[in-house]
Amino acid sequence: MNLTFHGAVRTVTGSQHLIEVNGQRLLLDCGLYQGARRESFERNRNLPFDAASVDVMVLSHAHIDHSGNIPNLVKAGFRGDIICTFATRDLCSTMLLDSAYIHERDAEFVNKKRARRNEPPIQPLYTADDAVTSLEYFNAIGYHRPRQILPGVTVTLLDAGHMLGSAIVVLDIEDRDTGRDVRLVFSGDLGREGIPIIRDPETVDHADVLIMESTYGGRHHEPYPDSEKKLEQIIQQTYRRGGALIIPAFAVGRTQQLVYSLHKMMVARDIPALPVFVDSPLAINATAVFRLHPEAYDAEIRQFMLAEGDPFGFDTLRYTRSVEQSKELNFLREPFIVISASGMAETGRILHHLRNRIGDPANTILIVGWQAPDTLGRRLVEREPVVRIFGEEHEVQARVEVLNGFSGHADHDELLDWARAFTKRPRRTFLVHGEEVAALALAEGLRADVGFEQVEVPELHQSVTL
Repeated sequence: MNLTFHGAVRTVTGSQHLIEVNGQRLLLDCGLYQGARRESFERNRNLPFDAASVDVMVLSHAHIDHSGNIPNLVKAGFRGDIICTFATRDLCSTMLLDSAYIHERDAEFVNKKRARRNEPPIQPLYTADDAVTSLEYFNAIGYHRPRQILPGVTVTLLDAGHMLGSAIVVLDIEDRDTGRDVRLVFSGDLGREGIPIIRDPETVDHADVLIMESTYGGRHHEPYPDSEKKLEQIIQQTYRRGGALIIPAFAVGRTQQLVYSLHKMMVARDIPALPVFVDSPLAINATAVFRLHPEAYDAEIRQFMLAEGDPFGFDTLRYTRSVEQSKELNFLREPFIVISASGMAETGRILHHLRNRIGDPANTILIVGWQAPDTLGRRLVEREPVVRIFGEEHEVQARVEVLNGFSGHADHDELLDWARAFTKRPRRTFLVHGEEVAALALAEGLRADVGFEQVEVPELHQSVTL
């Protein structure tokens, strides 16, 4: 049995891991590589394996760095099942179409420039039609429901607690070449205990081979209740200044988390009854999917629903789908809250809100997620005094606040705690989905603090025999 790491190695993007066993090929995730525009386009278009030769795919969750290249995989000839949870399938139905729209729009923008240089047009990575076609191959299963997906290979999905529908992938493999039974566990992205809406991550009792994420290796989050309390204080302070609270947030997961937190604060009368706007079509569509999947909720939100009804709706909350509704927010002069994508403030409607509000010291810009280098969000976190929005320089007069406790990723200690649950420890562990420094820090922690013996940080396209 061979395992090849084709993505998310020594970086946090482009998850792709290929397993070859019993003459069959199984792909774990097919995410988009996200980096410099030209490099990303070439890496994503040119798959490092023959798509038609892959027999089945297992998808850990719907985030684009794990699912976003599936339309291109199908376009390139893949015809097998895509195994995932029901919630992941439904989230992908809106997220992949949104991703296709972005690729089509980017290609249109680039082609205008190429036309002026008399250069031939480029094709988008994939289109909306490609995304729709790829959805035909999704085959959903419930948590804890073992299914044979290849000769000698059975998959079981456990709750990873990272986002709605996220899964730990457990593969029980009868390796017919060696005559051995092998349990391979792929953690996907692991969540945190106590995060609202979704359940805590499950643990696994044994594994022979472990592929484990390392996003926050060497780093620590503040406790979630502390972040909620700070959010409450920031809202109160901004309200007293007569300002607006502008929150760039990921459309899937983070937005719903914030809405639920605000709903709880409104019910408890911990914050004033401010108008709250969710200004992102993708977030609106994703919230509709969240409402469809209470089977993935934790006990806290189920109790809240019995008492208060829809956790993602309250009297002062408005979802603004149309461009016209979004533009109307520019004219509001009283305090309000707007949650808008993208989460790193690189694209989307959030840019318009920042441009219109960044110069007023009464306003607050609240950063609630990790910001990649060279993004507008990172520049705001680093307190740059002047930033560029739509090609124009803007002096940052609004207050900038950062809350790290809303992260959906386990931190260093939480990753180690998850690993400690193995009663039979893996003989080989491979760390993926983390920058090199993070992966190496977690590797040292697994060796020194947990007692894992063979922990490796693979290189891109490295193959290992198991």
